[in-house]
Amino acid sequence: MPADENDTNFEHDLSFALRRAGDGFTADDRDDLVAGGLARGRRRVVRRRAGAVTGSVLALALAGVGGAYATGALGGGDRQASVAAAPRPVLGNPEAPPVDADVLLETFRRVLPQDGRLTDTVARGTHDEPGPMVSGVYDDGGGKAAVGIGFFQAPPGDKGFSECPDKVFTAYDACTAEDVPGGRLVVFQGYEYPDRRVDTKHWRATLQTEDGLIVDLGTWNAPTQKDSAVSRTDPPFGPAEMKRIVTHTAWAPVLQALRAPAATPSPGASVPAKPAKPVRPDPGGAAQSAFNGAAVRPTLLSLLPEELSVSAKGGEDGYGYAVVDDGKGKSLIQVNAQPDMTDVEGELFPDGTYEALPDGTKVVVRQQPGEKGGEGVVMWTVDTIRPGGYRVVVSAFNTGAQHEPATRAEPAFSIDQLREIATSERWLRLKK
Repeated sequence: MPADENDTNFEHDLSFALRRAGDGFTADDRDDLVAGGLARGRRRVVRRRAGAVTGSVLALALAGVGGAYATGALGGGDRQASVAAAPRPVLGNPEAPPVDADVLLETFRRVLPQDGRLTDTVARGTHDEPGPMVSGVYDDGGGKAAVGIGFFQAPPGDKGFSECPDKVFTAYDACTAEDVPGGRLVVFQGYEYPDRRVDTKHWRATLQTEDGLIVDLGTWNAPTQKDSAVSRTDPPFGPAEMKRIVTHTAWAPVLQALRAPAATPSPGASVPAKPAKPVRPDPGGAAQSAFNGAAVRPTLLSLLPEELSVSAKGGEDGYGYAVVDDGKGKSLIQVNAQPDMTDVEGELFPDGTYEALPDGTKVVVRQQPGEKGGEGVVMWTVDTIRPGGYRVVVSAFNTGAQHEPATRAEPAFSIDQLREIATSERWLRLKK
């Protein structure tokens, strides 16, 4: 496969996995709660939501430069252009020998259970772009199964690869997260599609080392990740086997080749202190020193009616959600708060589509079907933007999880209640 085609497939598969694992964001739907508007607005929200609602292990790690997602080698359906950044490239260790693709492939064969045969392989070495991986079809006599392993660098400070996703947003049968020597391991047993539209299972093990390198193994119960009939009841490797594979000492040369060496001073040499670099604003909005994104979740909770019982809650910077019940069934409510969206305001709130409040706030109301496959699910949204570009978007559903069937006829919140929440003065306290 030519290199440029390889990179294109990587971008496409990254987009697909981010949209699916990140609760299914489409790039071009202006009515989408978190993906409307120009690229900057989409990129900022996808980045927040992917981490908030699934954990990075199912967003970036899922697509990453790991596994067959990086090449499309396991097959797949329609894909769209990428709307989010790829996992961080690995700088590598110039002092360590590279591991060639053929060596990495043979290592994978050696680490896999020996009662099976690996065919239809694709491999990249540690010096190949966009990063090292091996994929193929494994057959132990119980049915052919797509398998893949990849290696990449987690974004700085991102621990989401080491946590199980939230079941409110991702359907799965089992998931464990545990500390292991040298890092943390997540073993996930779920499905190719959150709405279970087909019986393809997707199991994976993701190891995050203490210095942020990722070893990511994925396997399915079909010869390709999608668009193939199920060939066996379960993927070929159980949790214990997946753990053994990703933590195997045979991967040490690969990790060493990817690990950037620490700078060490010469004996007796003094190391001058480096002047602090000025912090530059992130044009995508990821760094907003004057915005308290961590307060979004508690602010949302403080605005919920007292008579509602809350069975689940969560979120991260700029995003919060809760699952509530008024005695008539579970209902999911979620909010995104985004400062400084002036540059995309015209795209998000074009003339003739919004109501203007006396203080200049623009309000758009949408009532539409759910997007994640849950039967009978509806999505009610109130999207607001204040003078200066401060956007607060609130959405409610008539189910506790979008990929599950509706639990009630309508969300537990009326449109008026959603408007009251979205336009509350309490959101202004998050801006300083």
